[in-house]
Amino acid sequence: MGKALFITGTGTDIGKTYVTGLIVKKLRDAGLRAGYYKAALSGAETLADGTLLPGDALHVAHTAGLAPEDAAVSYIYRDAVSPHLAAQIEGRPMDFDKVEQDFHTAKERMDYLTVEGSGGIICPLRWDNEEHVILDDLALRLGLSALVVADAGLGTINAAVLTAEHLKMRGIPLKGFIFNNWTGGTMQEDNVKMVEALTGAPVLARVEHGDAALPMAADALAALYD
Repeated sequence: MGKALFITGTGTDIGKTYVTGLIVKKLRDAGLRAGYYKAALSGAETLADGTLLPGDALHVAHTAGLAPEDAAVSYIYRDAVSPHLAAQIEGRPMDFDKVEQDFHTAKERMDYLTVEGSGGIICPLRWDNEEHVILDDLALRLGLSALVVADAGLGTINAAVLTAEHLKMRGIPLKGFIFNNWTGGTMQEDNVKMVEALTGAPVLARVEHGDAALPMAADALAALYD
């Protein structure tokens, strides 16, 4: 059975899927058996025949050169809202026994499985009369350590530190941060310094807009997986 790492973000639309694609690509370019898994994807494109396209998984598969079966998603929802609400709208709540089974199936196929979360770490996955589950519950159930994607710009100190504090409170190991939309300059360099000082976790890579490769050594990246 392979190793796995959980990718979460400080919020939505900060480039988590884009960075995840670069992560998987870096491992595969180094000759490692690397794959992708996501428990729930909402906001899928709907084809004329009603088929839902898992955009995030397709992006990662295209970026990293994955076969479709190596970029698995357990639940695909149409509406571009939090998975718990998308599930309520469609009447298809997540079954976390199925999620765990799908995760282990994907993990057995790969040496390095990258597990992408939905939104930020407190994103609700199921919220009904039977279960209340948020994203950190899933990370705990699957026994995963976290790597956090954050925007490099203004506001990231607050968002990154709050995410790190929540992970610490729930007992989820934090491997570090990747800063997306890196342009450099005094403010962003200070963001790195302050986030590292306030969380005790390193900023492992700085990704510029349009980067086609993760600026991080493949062996250092692989060492993050448990």
